[in-house]
Amino acid sequence: MQQPFVSIGFARPSPTQSYHFRIDEQGRPLSIANNGGQRLAATADDVGAALAASRFAAGRARTDCHLEYRSQASPLDEAPVADLMAYSLSPISGALPSAAWKRMAPANSTCMAAPRPAPLNRQFPDFDALPATPGARDWSMVGYDLDAKGRPIRARIVEGTGNRALDAASIKAMNASRFTGGARTGCLYPYWRSPATVAAPAPPAGQRSVDASCASDRPWAIAPRLTYPPAYRRRAIEGWAVVAYDVAPWGETGNSRVIASEPSAAFGEQAMQMIRAARKVASSSGATGCIELVRFVIGKEDGSHNGDTPAFPD
Repeated sequence: MQQPFVSIGFARPSPTQSYHFRIDEQGRPLSIANNGGQRLAATADDVGAALAASRFAAGRARTDCHLEYRSQASPLDEAPVADLMAYSLSPISGALPSAAWKRMAPANSTCMAAPRPAPLNRQFPDFDALPATPGARDWSMVGYDLDAKGRPIRARIVEGTGNRALDAASIKAMNASRFTGGARTGCLYPYWRSPATVAAPAPPAGQRSVDASCASDRPWAIAPRLTYPPAYRRRAIEGWAVVAYDVAPWGETGNSRVIASEPSAAFGEQAMQMIRAARKVASSSGATGCIELVRFVIGKEDGSHNGDTPAFPD
């Protein structure tokens, strides 16, 4: 099971999130829907996205599955350091306070105090050559010291997701990097690998109703604004939605409803919002039973970019 992202609680979320779904023969969760519970905009949708990236044992298909996630809050001074590091790479609910950065710093570190060593030559692994985890970003936090000439020494992995290839490549890249002079101890730097894309299941064919009066060639006056569900984009999870709607003579869309969406209802919700905000060219009559298949596809530059510079505090 993939774990939801760590978040920081400036507001108190619902203690539980309940999901209803089915499992196909390959063990993939599909038709994921949130059963309720207060959802915080920045973090809540990642619970469903984490479930969509998870896999169960392959075998017989199953329906009417239920899973409950329960949040566990920890004071900042008790939170696991690995969780703080993981959050620092994806601060989706706000910047970490300075106390969190102090907790992450190794004991007796001289590397975090200003002025910090500046990189003269920052080396990176060939991320595309490294294995990636579908729907989850792997990361390696490298600890290192600097000698008087700014050369990294004693590079080691202090925390991470356990991607051994990324660990080895990260240490190699750090050893090849160079910094401004001055011996330092207890330095940290993360490298990460973007998630491998989770392809969408095959969409259905032939959704048009026999009594539909919607012309397929009626153009858009205001085309749907293509917006990806953020939590699923971060995890590189593709999806689709089939949305039905009617059109008034003046072009306004209405009576929009989701016919189907996979792997999660989040794609249907997003697609319906897009259709509601769009507008067709005006005509002498309205139309009913219009159908749109909206595909959400991850491009090369989508998801979590490899090795972006982390937001260390000033």
